[in-house]
Amino acid sequence: MPDLAGVRVLIVEDESIVAMMLEEMLEELGCEIAASVASVARAEHAVRTIDVDLALLDVNLSGETTIDFARGLAGRPIPFAFCTGYGSAGVPADLRDRPVLTKPFAPWELRKAIERVLLPSD
Repeated sequence: MPDLAGVRVLIVEDESIVAMMLEEMLEELGCEIAASVASVARAEHAVRTIDVDLALLDVNLSGETTIDFARGLAGRPIPFAFCTGYGSAGVPADLRDRPVLTKPFAPWELRKAIERVLLPSD
């Protein structure tokens, strides 16, 4: 099992309770919270100004979608996974190669998704 200590994670989630629970799970896995933001604008600012190893994206942020932001990340060296209540049905076909965690999810599912994006198999 890979060590996740020090992995810097950007959380893009508009529900504060969900964001706090996600932060807790990540910290228990040894990850660092690079930033926790509730809008695409703040997420875009974060990836321009801080070091991020991984992003976890809710698909819907109070009616705003993270899909275009995710497409932008796909062209950068920042891996990402979706954390959404919609499941993979809420993710467009061109992004379904990324892990999709369906809320609610367990810490082991989060770990598995992180490992999948950080250590992709050939």
